[in-house]
Amino acid sequence: MASSLKPPEVPMELHAVNREKLLNSLRQNLTETSRPLHGFVFLQGGEEQNRYCTDHTELFRQESYFAYLFGVRDPGFYGAIDIATGKSILFAPRLPPEYAVWLGKIKPLSIIQETYKVSMVYYTDEIVGVLHDQYKGSGKPLLFLLHGLNTDSDRFSKPADFEGVEKFKTELNMLHPVLSECRVLKSDLELALIQFANDISSEAHVEVMRNTKVGMKEYQLESMFLHHTYMYGGCRHCSYTCICATGENSAVLHYGHAAAPNERTFEDGDMALLDMGAEYNFYGSDITCSFPVNGKFTNDQKLIYNAVLEAHNAVINAMKPGVSWVDMHKLAEKIILEALKKGSAIIGNVEDMMVERLGAVFMPHGLGHFLGIDTHDTGGYPKGAERPKEPGLKSLRTSRELCEGMVITVEPGCYFIDALLVPAMENAKTSKFFNPKVIGRFKDFGGVRIESDVLVTSSGSKNMTNVPRETGEIEARFLKGRRSDGERRCSPPVLVPVPIQLPLDDGDKDIDLKDARKSSFDALSMGIVPSRRDLESWPWLLAVSKTVNPYGGGFDFYSLSMGIVPSRRDLEQWLRLPITSLNWVLRKAV
Repeated sequence: MASSLKPPEVPMELHAVNREKLLNSLRQNLTETSRPLHGFVFLQGGEEQNRYCTDHTELFRQESYFAYLFGVRDPGFYGAIDIATGKSILFAPRLPPEYAVWLGKIKPLSIIQETYKVSMVYYTDEIVGVLHDQYKGSGKPLLFLLHGLNTDSDRFSKPADFEGVEKFKTELNMLHPVLSECRVLKSDLELALIQFANDISSEAHVEVMRNTKVGMKEYQLESMFLHHTYMYGGCRHCSYTCICATGENSAVLHYGHAAAPNERTFEDGDMALLDMGAEYNFYGSDITCSFPVNGKFTNDQKLIYNAVLEAHNAVINAMKPGVSWVDMHKLAEKIILEALKKGSAIIGNVEDMMVERLGAVFMPHGLGHFLGIDTHDTGGYPKGAERPKEPGLKSLRTSRELCEGMVITVEPGCYFIDALLVPAMENAKTSKFFNPKVIGRFKDFGGVRIESDVLVTSSGSKNMTNVPRETGEIEARFLKGRRSDGERRCSPPVLVPVPIQLPLDDGDKDIDLKDARKSSFDALSMGIVPSRRDLESWPWLLAVSKTVNPYGGGFDFYSLSMGIVPSRRDLEQWLRLPITSLNWVLRKAV
């Protein structure tokens, strides 16, 4: 199904706002430590990477801190911000003339300056001279370089390096914590991009749900998502590798990696767990939907799904500034445990279970994480913040209190993972809580996760994700999107045009299908699926669309572009009129 969404224009003022936020924080920090307000914030952008020793270049995505401050999409740049004056300077690579032959016109510095709305642009081989000329202090110019620990990856950011760096004084401790904290609270311009990434990703999740059928491969679901977000949202990058897990695979928390590449053929009765999010202009989304692949929840599936959904909704309703994220995690755990007890999977006192951290057996990951220009955005554990050590809680990517302007994922889950269940059922302190007979029913169940991206507002929260969540809504999506059980897919029909008069929008002109390009019909009859561009270039199709379909869109362009050849029923549904009323003749039954 085509999308009504349009990728928004991205104002470079967004990055100017980010630079101003950083300058204000740095100046305040320098003032509080009685240090002079001079020097440069200096960052190195990302470098294009080759695939091992080959000449194949991987698709470039800008380093996130650099993208946050400058918005530059090209590799090889450096950027500076003068702390004294606030001027922003970009340094572009000096490209060889042959670049224009293979990779396109070389942009002059004036175009780069206009594109990214910075004060000045020079070449990278001019860094030393330019910064010395611009420096207002005494002695060697001072560079504040980015160096600090990412608490999600346990890896350090790389300080900028360039020829002549020894001609500067460098400071490695101040910039990283200040800049990381700037990224925690989102501006309105940032929120608009995160919202679009959510809108197009939500729409894509619904499209995948509508088109899921027993017997497909997991990677087909991934393909549908990628197609929709790129086709209709211009999202060339995903926020992370898609997780398309079905059956037992849905208990693998980060399924979809190279050793488990979304390749299982799913079966009737399986649950699917789809964790997929698109990225638009660096800002991402992170959404998880869980549903039965046959479109109908069993009682056991409803038990687990509704437990997770209740936890998901309760957390969102409880979120507001000042609330502890650790408390939200515990709230989700408690609700899931209570539901499992109600379903007789576990027995005993839920408060005792919480003390023994039984919730971590069923939900070993943290409740959620900051979201922004990175999927696991920065600032989860600022300097001095301690990570909890208890099972489950130690996996939290932040333990902070919520503040207005944070965007954080809410993603409770319930999984049946042998590596956790077996030791817990053998442990003297926790074995008493399990009902082995009922737990055994869920041995091959996998798991359920429900994830939304949520903005903390001044008085509560706003869910930025819009997908069906209630079991009835999900089942209705399946019924709306699929064929009846008795309908079969057959060979493509041979469509024969007959003379038919259709009024056009621009007056009383008619179009005669005898004049339509014969190749259009030949292609369909041979099973060659046209592209959207082809469809729009066929005047008879546009005429049919504009004349007989009050719902707009004419043929289902999305289905055609996915290789689904229309049946008689499809045509009747898409055109909202019986085939006979269009005077079409189907030479071969479908």
